[in-house]
Amino acid sequence: MAGIERYVAPTTLEEAAGILRTGNVTVLAGGTDLMPQTHAGRLQFQPVLMNVRRVPELSGIANQGTVVRIGALVTITELLESALVHERLNLLWQACDHFASDQIRNAATIGGNVCNASPAGDTLIPLLALNARAVLAAKPNGTLQLRRVPLTEFFLGPGRSCRAPPELLTAVEVPLPPAGFAGEFYKHGTRPGLDIAAISIAFGARRDGQLLRDVRLAFGAVAPTPVRAPRTEAALEGQPLDAAKLEAAAGIALEEVQPISDLRASDWYRRELIHNMLKRVITHVHQL
Repeated sequence: MAGIERYVAPTTLEEAAGILRTGNVTVLAGGTDLMPQTHAGRLQFQPVLMNVRRVPELSGIANQGTVVRIGALVTITELLESALVHERLNLLWQACDHFASDQIRNAATIGGNVCNASPAGDTLIPLLALNARAVLAAKPNGTLQLRRVPLTEFFLGPGRSCRAPPELLTAVEVPLPPAGFAGEFYKHGTRPGLDIAAISIAFGARRDGQLLRDVRLAFGAVAPTPVRAPRTEAALEGQPLDAAKLEAAAGIALEEVQPISDLRASDWYRRELIHNMLKRVITHVHQL
């Protein structure tokens, strides 16, 4: 492959972080984003290609009491097959069920989806709604150090994140939602399972009689990054849900997104989808 001078396959996190510290490294995991982007000329391989698939610290899904730790190498298929994800992080499980094809799910990793930082990344929207954080590892002074960053602060723009070149994403940590929390993931596209989303919505809340508590809302493909919608959340929090409240919340949501027109949808169409589908998603969750 053009530009690659050395291939390495570390077997520990310490080793991988040490290689990254030397600079000029391309990280390879599933390759489902990396390879098409390099073939299209949007990315160039660095002199060192580092395959991290043999680093055990990057694997596994584990309940650690108050959080679920998902290793960066966990594939979309593994997430779909996890009873823990299905039962406790169902918003994320639903998004994985809309993710590409079986073949891509078998290779694509959650770490790659996060680091690719696409505004339309399927797992990023529910992860934002679930208050997830990225765990980054580096060896700036020869000693392994970890840094935790909320995903609300991780994404900086299309394809851009706050991960520094010497840092490696090791895991995503997701706080367990409160008891009774339910949610729905919605993705709109020509073929929702295989296409990049024209819009996506992740909404979750805990029903308290006729009220919604612990309201969470995130959108994809309607801004330069995946976004939370705090003003819309506040408008719904602890309020009785009726047609007027739904309409008001949908109106506020339109003020929190910044859609563009592109090949998948126009600005106007994306706004219509947000306005109409958000009300449907909220109603569905309220009825659960």
